[in-house]
Amino acid sequence: MLIFVFQSIWFFIDEWAGKGIDMLIVGRFLFYYSPNLIPMVLPLTVLLASIMTFGSFAENYEFAAMKSSGISLFRAMRGVIVFITILSIGTFLFANYVMPAAEFESYNLRRNIANLKPAMVISEGIFNNIPETELNIKVEKKTGDNDQILNNVVIHKLANNSKNNQVIKSVSGELVNSKGSNYMQLVLKDGHYYEDILTKTIKQRQKYPFAKGLFETYTMNIDLSQLNNQDLDEKDISNTHKMLNAKELLRAIDTNFLDNRKYFSNFGENLYRRSGALELKMNIRKNEVLESADLSTLTTDDILGYFETWRRSQLLDMAKNDIANSLKTIQDNRRKGSNIQIRIKRINVHYLALHNKFALPVACFILFFVGAPLGAIIRKGGLGLPMVLAISLFLVYLFVGMFATNFAEDGSMEPALAAWISTLVMLPLGIFLTKRATADKAIFDSGAVIERFMKLFSFLKKKDETESK
Repeated sequence: MLIFVFQSIWFFIDEWAGKGIDMLIVGRFLFYYSPNLIPMVLPLTVLLASIMTFGSFAENYEFAAMKSSGISLFRAMRGVIVFITILSIGTFLFANYVMPAAEFESYNLRRNIANLKPAMVISEGIFNNIPETELNIKVEKKTGDNDQILNNVVIHKLANNSKNNQVIKSVSGELVNSKGSNYMQLVLKDGHYYEDILTKTIKQRQKYPFAKGLFETYTMNIDLSQLNNQDLDEKDISNTHKMLNAKELLRAIDTNFLDNRKYFSNFGENLYRRSGALELKMNIRKNEVLESADLSTLTTDDILGYFETWRRSQLLDMAKNDIANSLKTIQDNRRKGSNIQIRIKRINVHYLALHNKFALPVACFILFFVGAPLGAIIRKGGLGLPMVLAISLFLVYLFVGMFATNFAEDGSMEPALAAWISTLVMLPLGIFLTKRATADKAIFDSGAVIERFMKLFSFLKKKDETESK
């Protein structure tokens, strides 16, 4: 747990370093954030502890003493199996009730830090790149109760062409933010505004090289969610599922499913109207010959045959344009970041969160049956070989889960399968190792393999001798 907490500190160090945040607030945040590390910490802990414990037993010949007394491996594991069962049940309750509350607290604490002290995102004496706002702000000094008063402000602002052609300089400035708001105002006083003029020719540029403005007060609105390095709208889409328990997730899934079905139905109807098919159907009904015919048996050539030659050419051109426009609309809505993809991702991450609550305790139970037999087979305790094996197996478990989760979020994989696939990968390994340990066999019996090869060569040799005779 300590290792993953330190990793979290490095992850958020950019938001804390040099921003004047009290260590008590940092401690509170880490306390709220720590439960979110349990899905990574607990499986590794169970795996490592089981390998070390049973490896130490086997290394000190305690299993040999148990077997000589008539105690089987399963009987020796009985007490630990009961403990792991209780731990798995507790893990589900923890994931269902504690982790959503902790996610809610950590998210709101991180957001409130920016609301209560927005000046923390700006350090003195250097250019501060504000993500997603296309702003670089430099201040000479910060004063005031919350460092909201800024002296000698220089702002570089990127234009639409991603070039730094706008500069704002002011003698002073103030950060104004109302509690609970997602925006803050940067009020600049006594300054100048410079902007390069984009012209088509060099002659025009020489005539109008730049624009300059003088202002007494200039107000800029900045999104606090972007300053906090997080998009609150995107959080609503991708992260609110972490704040819900199983019952709330089921309700959210039902709501999203009905909302998506309504949206997709409206999208299909709009696409149908824009295609011109409805107008063509009305024109067919007005045609007495076509109205009396069985439309299901008619081909495109049959229908075009009822129109004049010049009209056929128009209809075909209209059809091509309508198809091209419809395909472009569908392709645009399939791209990442489109409204349809966001809706698909939203419901997929809710399904993932729901199944992960059940997959985590089962994974702990199965990983115990991977680690305990493995420790009994390798007969090594301590932090040497058991640590290497535990980390190797855990990385397989973790990477399979991460790749599956990424595939499930964009709809490339079923979310339910993605949540369980890493556990299902470990299940056959657990069964295999348990059977080998119960039979007191090594993981890989090289002698048996060599013996089989010798039998095969003996058979081929006898066959050659028979054919030669």
